[in-house]
Amino acid sequence: MTAWLPDETTLHHGDGPYREADVFAVLRRQAGNQTAQVTAAGAAWLAGAAAYPRSALTQWESHPSAPGVLPCGSSFDVVNVPTLFGRRMLEHLWSDGPGSGPVATHRGRMLLFASPGTAQRLPSLLDWEEWGAGAASRSAGDAAGQDESGRKVPPLLCHGTGDAVTVPPLTCEPNASGPRWVVAPDTRSPWLPGPDVLLWACVRVARSVPSSGPRISIFPPADLGAKVYDVSRRR
Repeated sequence: MTAWLPDETTLHHGDGPYREADVFAVLRRQAGNQTAQVTAAGAAWLAGAAAYPRSALTQWESHPSAPGVLPCGSSFDVVNVPTLFGRRMLEHLWSDGPGSGPVATHRGRMLLFASPGTAQRLPSLLDWEEWGAGAASRSAGDAAGQDESGRKVPPLLCHGTGDAVTVPPLTCEPNASGPRWVVAPDTRSPWLPGPDVLLWACVRVARSVPSSGPRISIFPPADLGAKVYDVSRRR
């Protein structure tokens, strides 16, 4: 997963002599959960999503413990899911899949950073596979957000072009409230999952949740008085 790695990345801003932004020195001195700490290269990638990267970097340099707001659609999209569902998605992505990109938590939701275009395609793919809200609403008698078997599919908020999201601060105290990094950006070009990968993770989680509705069988009820034969011994 993302880890704090020695990084000599520098960003220069202003018209004066080149110098390393002080925020990078702060990041290198930061201790704590390695996967939840932004590296200097990760900070450069985040700043690149802003309309004015140098201004964003200057603001972070002055307030490294303050959250920021970044636009979606150019460097990344964000898929916003309930925290518990998101943690289960991460378990599948890291144990059975290719891993994840940066991930944050904010106000009881989990923000999964995805490749640009995911916000537009993922809802359509979920509907196509009959796991999305649109497919659920088309099923007569079904509760919103459930498929025919009663397995819950939570609402996904997909942020793309024209949207903006709150990102956690670059440095964060262990007990601080507010947005936090679960998997922090650590390179200038982090790998970001696309809609197909996130669709796979969503379906994996939804299928792993036990059904809350009664099971429907196409077979008639079993005759409790009938004899049972071990057909495995048939020659």
